[in-house]
Amino acid sequence: MTEPKLLRRLRWCVEAGLVRAASAAVRALGLRRASDLGGWVGRTLGPLLPVTRVAEVNLRLAFPERDAAWRRATIRAMWDNLGRVAAEFPSLPRLVANPGAVEVAGAADVDAMARAGGPAILFSAHLGNWEVLIPTAVRLGVPAGAVYRAIGNPLIDAAVAAIRRAATGPAAVMLPKGAAGARGALAHLRAGGVIAMLMDQKMNDGIAASLFGRPAMTAPALAHLALRFRCPVIPARAERLGPARFRIVVEKPLPLPDTGDRHADIAALTQAVNDTLERWIRERPAEWLWLHRRFDKALYR
Repeated sequence: MTEPKLLRRLRWCVEAGLVRAASAAVRALGLRRASDLGGWVGRTLGPLLPVTRVAEVNLRLAFPERDAAWRRATIRAMWDNLGRVAAEFPSLPRLVANPGAVEVAGAADVDAMARAGGPAILFSAHLGNWEVLIPTAVRLGVPAGAVYRAIGNPLIDAAVAAIRRAATGPAAVMLPKGAAGARGALAHLRAGGVIAMLMDQKMNDGIAASLFGRPAMTAPALAHLALRFRCPVIPARAERLGPARFRIVVEKPLPLPDTGDRHADIAALTQAVNDTLERWIRERPAEWLWLHRRFDKALYR
């Protein structure tokens, strides 16, 4: 049954009001106390939610050698991290402006990227606090833009966008997923910009690339763009060091395949991205968002 427009708008207003109130409350706590509170709420309530079953299935598939106690501890730590991310987000502009909050490993590569300009593609995953990546890149002189998934409630989506703009400043370009976002990404790359993508979510009409030894439908857009522009594809992730403290690790660009077979090259580059994501997740499993249904939907029944 379709929700009446007036009722939907009322729901949007109520939801947005609650989010604004919660955001104001956590900002008033200060970054460290807000992060600690978010972690406590996450690890206390998160494991009780039905969606936790998705994390349990994913962990069994990815780490079949680990026991139930390890999975429970990892899930609890994942919820702790997610709660911290949510509580840190309202203060994102203050967080990234704090010189002691974010350190960068691979800063020389970032400086080189900033000096060289684009086009280039930066990819990451929902690890640590992924929200600090773009603001930090922009502050280091990288003309970065990001492709993001819009929130269903447009009032909340606008509030989230405002926080991101305050953190990045006017230099960053925020591009919603979809046809308009794809055109914007092309234009940004043509202009010598850097596009950032989170590559760990399922795309049903993507291509099958292995992840933890299983087929995982993965968006091929990164590979299409990289091969079209022959531009660097740079892995970068945010590692949590503590409450509202992070290390961004920037790695060397992935090699671009050039076999003459475009379909094979797209598949090979997409697989290289997934291999990088899997390596990161294996190193710090408690910091990845295990709540995505990354594999065949039949596995989650």
